[in-house]
Amino acid sequence: MKKNKNNKSRNRDDSKNSPFEDRKKFCPFSNKNSPLIDYKDVKLLSKYISEKGKIIPSRITNVSRGKQKKLSIAIKRARFLSLMSYTNKFVN
Repeated sequence: MKKNKNNKSRNRDDSKNSPFEDRKKFCPFSNKNSPLIDYKDVKLLSKYISEKGKIIPSRITNVSRGKQKKLSIAIKRARFLSLMSYTNKFVN
């Protein structure tokens, strides 16, 4: 018996249940008045670091591929120059 494979070829529109799936993602650094990525801007860079000190991936922050690379280089440079800590642990 052969199974009919046409049942699996549904359109993508049929499987969308959430209204948030159609939302267009945009890079926060690609707008006209967006801030520049700079290693000296620690306040901006700290928004893209998790509580454990890891860089948040671009699939969560919606940063474009090129800007994510510049962002990670700026974070690493700020850490190297001791403007930011590698971890957010504070010793009393």
